[in-house]
Amino acid sequence: MLTRQTLLPGRHVWQLALLMAMAMLVSGCGINNIPTYDEQVKSAWSQVENQYQRRADLVPNLVETVKGFAAQEQETLTAVIEARSRATSIQVDASSLDDPQKMQQFQQAQQQLSGALSRLMAVSERYPELKSNQNFLALQSQLEGTENRIAVARRDFIQAVERYNTEIRTFPGRLWHSLLYSEMPLRENFEATTENADQAPQVEF
Repeated sequence: MLTRQTLLPGRHVWQLALLMAMAMLVSGCGINNIPTYDEQVKSAWSQVENQYQRRADLVPNLVETVKGFAAQEQETLTAVIEARSRATSIQVDASSLDDPQKMQQFQQAQQQLSGALSRLMAVSERYPELKSNQNFLALQSQLEGTENRIAVARRDFIQAVERYNTEIRTFPGRLWHSLLYSEMPLRENFEATTENADQAPQVEF
């Protein structure tokens, strides 16, 4: 004869199985998408910062090399140094990615450095010995490669932000956002403030 005690373990097994099934169902409905995509945004931004820092690190050696052959171009050299200083002074970490003013300041500072570097490269056209210098040629190659890496990192960040923001605005992500992740805001993205901003600038030497 079956008693309540003999039926009880079976009931627990069914309850456990039901809970497991519900957990699997919920996990398949995108409940974890928002925090996952947010982490991808932060990771992509780290790559953007890394590549901009890589470019900034090249500037001192580049300036010194140009100065060795074209010291009289002091105005252009100073402009590059000042632009680098502004670009490195504005830091946007993961906690301020949703701050449009901070993002705009960061972009503007980086664009100013891009412009200053372009003017510095134009100066080299007037100095054949500089253009053939091995150190200058090596820096040229590194700068060109870094500009390409910046373009790729920016593209990846833009795509990550679009994926995250779309998840928050569409179903079922919008539901999970209102229920579980309401403190997670929409993320700011890069804006194309210059023509063909999604393309790496051409570094001509």
